[in-house]
Amino acid sequence: MATIGKTTGLIEDLIEINNDRVAGFEKAIEDINDENIDLKAIFEDYAQQSRKNVQELSAIAGSAPHLETEKSVSGTLHRAWIDVKSLFGGSDRASILSEAERGEDAIKKAYQDALVGDELMLDEQLVVRNQAQGINAAHDRIKALRDVSKA
Repeated sequence: MATIGKTTGLIEDLIEINNDRVAGFEKAIEDINDENIDLKAIFEDYAQQSRKNVQELSAIAGSAPHLETEKSVSGTLHRAWIDVKSLFGGSDRASILSEAERGEDAIKKAYQDALVGDELMLDEQLVVRNQAQGINAAHDRIKALRDVSKA
């Protein structure tokens, strides 16, 4: 049986990494040049996906939406590619998508970790599993775009 403390901790971690994902994609949207304008729309969709996830997770946690409170460790990994891109000038499409995929790997793993074990109650598992499907689909789309851009 799940304990409330462990459940709350898992949900809070997912809220934090979703907030970090929003911040990462918003920063990327600001920095993308016009030749990759299609990525702006995709990244905005995924930022919106995470905003919705935060609302749903906050409802589970029984609190108001947690908008950008603290940064999680894995969320920091999600955003780190933006700084690397800025430092090394990796603004080509393949670089942007490779680093975005690395960020998506972090949130995908956070969801996988949350679903392992029995910490989540059944209703929480359903919400997290549904969100994980969306995260996995986003990851796969970014990976596919990256693969095409390298060809």
